[in-house]
Amino acid sequence: MGEASDAADVPVGGVESAGTAEIGGRDLAPGVPVLASVVAVVSLLVGALLVVTSLAGYAFSPWQTSGPLSPGLIGAAMLGVAPGLFAVGRARAWEEVRTLVLPLAVVLLGLLAVSLLGADKLQAARGGSLVLVLFSLGWVAVLGLLGLSAVVCLVRQYARPARPVRVRTAPLPGWSKPFLALLGSAWCGIGAGLSAGPGFWAAFVPWDVTRTDAQALGVWAVALGTGVLGALAEDDLARTRPALLALPGVAVALAVVLGVRAADVDWASGPGLSLITMVGGLLLAGLVGRRLLSRHPLPRP
Repeated sequence: MGEASDAADVPVGGVESAGTAEIGGRDLAPGVPVLASVVAVVSLLVGALLVVTSLAGYAFSPWQTSGPLSPGLIGAAMLGVAPGLFAVGRARAWEEVRTLVLPLAVVLLGLLAVSLLGADKLQAARGGSLVLVLFSLGWVAVLGLLGLSAVVCLVRQYARPARPVRVRTAPLPGWSKPFLALLGSAWCGIGAGLSAGPGFWAAFVPWDVTRTDAQALGVWAVALGTGVLGALAEDDLARTRPALLALPGVAVALAVVLGVRAADVDWASGPGLSLITMVGGLLLAGLVGRRLLSRHPLPRP
């Protein structure tokens, strides 16, 4: 009887029946969508500020920077990820959003660590203009609050009871897995190098960066790689809906900033060509993933 009951819960043909409201796993903790929405709003406001000033040729950053490109790329990543963060509130289970929320925690805690470890490079410590001083103080304060909130949300999320996760409804095609493994490893690898050893790895960035710039870009690179590898581990496009919104958004925003500030980049170098490939890989992964997912429509409760 137990086996028959379990079998009745499994979706036929890999798709949930319209009357089934659960997908298994952990119920999404209420704080997670709230955190994601707050970070999305902050990302839109701050990201737009960093991108606009970068495109205008101004180096607007919470710390001393070598030029407008690095803060512009950080702002572009913030803008690009916002649509995916807003989509977190439509999820029902933790398994549907963790490929985006876990990288979000990496960004919040990583940027906070970079800002605190490089506190002597902050505009408030270096005596920049009043606007930059206030921006750097607000940057650290907001990151501290959001980083602490992220830790609390994750602890509460993993404290919730877990049910067996149902069968995968939209598994990744076999040909996509080597591509995702390579793309995720590339982003994680360069990100880890920039974060842990900026003195050495900053030389592989195809434009001028400071130590803090390199570490902040490295944090974002690790987060992007974590998201891609997380999708590979999930092996289910239905569990990556918010992340599939964020990937192409980040890629397009990065491409716009890089295109406008193209003169600042050494495109003929190996790192320059690798950057084109890696950003293009994010765009391709997001667009193809959404296309494949559209072939597996899932009824919403």
